[in-house]
Amino acid sequence: MAAAAGYGPHMTDETNPFTIDIGEDDLADLRNRLRNTRWPDQLPDTGWDYGCDLAWLKELAAWWADGFDWPSQQARLNRFNHLTTTIDSQRIHFIHQRSPHDHALPLLLSHGWPGSVVEFQDVIGPLTDPTAHGGDEADAFHVIAPSLPGYAWSGPTHERGWGVERTARAFAALADRLDYGSYGVQGGDWGSLISRQIAQVDPDHVVGCHVNMMTAGPPGNDDDFADITPLEQQHLDRATWYMAEDNGYFRIQETRPQTLATGLNDSPAGLLSWIGEKFHGWTHHEGDPFSAVDRDTLLTNVSVYWFTGTINSSTRIYFETMRAPSPTLGATGDVPLGVSTFPNELFAARRRWVEAAHNLTFWADHDAGGHFAALENPKILVSDIREFFRGLR
Repeated sequence: MAAAAGYGPHMTDETNPFTIDIGEDDLADLRNRLRNTRWPDQLPDTGWDYGCDLAWLKELAAWWADGFDWPSQQARLNRFNHLTTTIDSQRIHFIHQRSPHDHALPLLLSHGWPGSVVEFQDVIGPLTDPTAHGGDEADAFHVIAPSLPGYAWSGPTHERGWGVERTARAFAALADRLDYGSYGVQGGDWGSLISRQIAQVDPDHVVGCHVNMMTAGPPGNDDDFADITPLEQQHLDRATWYMAEDNGYFRIQETRPQTLATGLNDSPAGLLSWIGEKFHGWTHHEGDPFSAVDRDTLLTNVSVYWFTGTINSSTRIYFETMRAPSPTLGATGDVPLGVSTFPNELFAARRRWVEAAHNLTFWADHDAGGHFAALENPKILVSDIREFFRGLR
């Protein structure tokens, strides 16, 4: 395949092919631990009031042990082109899926916690090969989807400091290593902050930044809280609920991640409870989270944490980033910014707040969806990404 000018693949000895390969011993160990879980009690008729519902968790753990087909999920992940490299003394795993259309725009996707590159399985195809998915060749992307440092096969980390800033610089270096002279960035959760930070540290090469979670405070203008729409009030109420009732995990992970890790790294049921609760609480559904995210997809995501033993190092991004948060964290400067909002997202700042501090060129509000946009609403997310980047190629 002939490389388009400025967008060559330019693979060097610094990148190595990688295949996900979990052995039968690891699978047997997982199943044995799940079958021998020492379950806690739960008060009658309390459901999710105290945290992860025990009946829901037991049923899901039983399926993980005796019904879930990891080899087929592993094969699905291995359809993509996986590589590893070393940046800033840290191994970085990434999917590098080039488009069949040579003039595609490189796009670096960043996930968050408790996510992984598993989130991107349904968007990589439409992004890289739009003509095969009812789209236009002009909207094609070369996709780079790294595992965050400390996550999955980019983990564990081996030294302090891997917060948002350092990760952003590493991902900018990854784009450079792939010889992409210009590229776009996209992300949600921590990936939103990382993408915005890449735009800040590499503005000469980032053509645009699209996010599906947008944190921003009022800029201090007289009309900061004027004319709030019903949708904006819903977003503000959702953020208030999160800060009051749902961010206990955040405080633990930013203050005592090592203490937490002993339980989560040793017990797959504990890990499933910790992550599964977030998929229940953060997706958009009417009581059944599997209507928003498929059960096996959720288990594939949790399995990646389990098999790589990286729940501990994954949570350190909270500790590292919150130790000394930068006042300019997430600022994008002159780089064009696009925002997509979903009703069950944790944070969605008012548009006027974002416009006051960013070069906002695209905004889309949607009436369905939650925190995991690439999993819950892949078609909508792909459509928004295409539209935002059309004028930036």
